[in-house]
Amino acid sequence: MSETTKTPLDLELARLGKCIEDLASTVEHLQEENRALRQRHGTLASERSLLLHKNEQVRTRVEGIIGRLKTMEHGA
Repeated sequence: MSETTKTPLDLELARLGKCIEDLASTVEHLQEENRALRQRHGTLASERSLLLHKNEQVRTRVEGIIGRLKTMEHGA
C-alpha cells in the first residue's frame, strides 16, 4: 500500500481532526466573546449605578423645589 492511499480509518481520523480544530476555534471565539460581554456588562453596571445616583440627587432637588414652592404659595 502506498503512502498516498488513504484507508477509511485515515479518512475518519482526518475528519475527526478537522472537527476538533473547528471546535477549538469555536471555543476560542466564544471565550473572547464572553470576555468582551463581561467587560461590557461591567461598564453598563457602573453606568447604571452612576445614573441611579444622579437620579436620586435630582429627585431630592426637585422635592426641595416643590417644598419651597408650596411654602411660598401658602405664604402669599
